[in-house]
Amino acid sequence: MKKYTYTEKKDTRSGFGAGLHEAGKRNENVVALCADLVGSLKMDAFIKDFPERFVQVGIAEANMMGIAAGLTINGKIPFTGTFANFSTGRVYDQIRQSIAYSGKNVKICASHAGLTLGEDGATHQILEDIGLMKMLPGMVVINPCDYNQTKAATLAIMDYEGPVYLRFGRPVIPVFTPEDQKFEIGKAWMVNEGTDVTIIATGHMVWRAIEAGEKLAELGIDAEIINIHTIKPLDEEAILKSVKKTGCVVTCEEHNKYGGLGESVARLLTTEYLAPQEFVAVNDSFGESATPDQLMTKYKLDPADIVAAAQKVMKRKK
Repeated sequence: MKKYTYTEKKDTRSGFGAGLHEAGKRNENVVALCADLVGSLKMDAFIKDFPERFVQVGIAEANMMGIAAGLTINGKIPFTGTFANFSTGRVYDQIRQSIAYSGKNVKICASHAGLTLGEDGATHQILEDIGLMKMLPGMVVINPCDYNQTKAATLAIMDYEGPVYLRFGRPVIPVFTPEDQKFEIGKAWMVNEGTDVTIIATGHMVWRAIEAGEKLAELGIDAEIINIHTIKPLDEEAILKSVKKTGCVVTCEEHNKYGGLGESVARLLTTEYLAPQEFVAVNDSFGESATPDQLMTKYKLDPADIVAAAQKVMKRKK
């Protein structure tokens, strides 16, 4: 098992803030909109340096999406910012009709996704957003794993022409990917090569998959770990190559098991290469109020749960 270390922990939303600021320096057409959550979205540096390119919409998320769509007509590259719940569930009609249907170049940037929003509870957590967004034709869906990858992803979507959903979170997590990485939309990142079981993870679950891989190595199990930061378009080639080698797969996501990364992988395996799969995901449930760690444990998203899923799926191999 390849050894990963880190010297600091940061929240992925701060990676977005740093990326947005850098994007503003690189391209004068980059503009930002926020629905009264500037501090939570870490937009302060952008606003300080480019106040004329920032729109504070207020608590009017649907209006924000409409304004963003309109700004693209004159060549602007709008980045919208609010919580993931309000970036998707509250404004799905506006995204579908005004952005996705006409392929507008809007970057929908969504913080506080999943359970790790923590104490704010189920009304602010969302576990359905990946499913909602990946079903929209032409919508790219990205869920990076740490601060550096989120910053790199933010810069990459600036150069991509078309609608994008960028998902990130609130808790501080290890920073373990390279600072100077090149982010390729739709290209998986091989975290660790192995031969016994494939573990496919996204977002905050990538570090937990690494911890699970270390535990599996102690048990004599050689896990191949893949970071799928881009859920749509899915890197089907990388997944199939890995599963054909290991013969089984575990998918890991901080999302409902219905509609997320796991179902995208299952669709691929059903049509291209049948292999047993286990899901580490929320089991058809809303969240609740507790600390992020308490929630990840209760909803069975800990490294121990990934280890158990890997052991189970290996027994199902032909």
